[in-house]
Amino acid sequence: MPVKAFIDTNIVIYALGQSSAKTVLAAPLSETRRLLAMLEATCRVEIITPATMQRALDIAGRYGFSWFDSLIVASAIEAGCDTLYTEDLQHGQLIEGKLTVTNPFSI
Repeated sequence: MPVKAFIDTNIVIYALGQSSAKTVLAAPLSETRRLLAMLEATCRVEIITPATMQRALDIAGRYGFSWFDSLIVASAIEAGCDTLYTEDLQHGQLIEGKLTVTNPFSI
């Protein structure tokens, strides 16, 4: 059965950039607009709902994640994903027994 994955947008920005610093890659607004348009055309975009925010609060309290990381995790779980690609959380961590964190830069 195929894995359903959720990708933290930072991973996409870093992957598309060259060898320069990550902050430089994320800075140019025109590039960010172009990237967002491409992502919207090729990927399913998850909308944050009040229920997502409530779940994120629960996740933040249980795991000690930041608010933004908790929103990403909550969105991935609500989307039914098995894998979350991000570099911001512990590689290999299993969240709520159903979502595995994968840092693509560590494999």
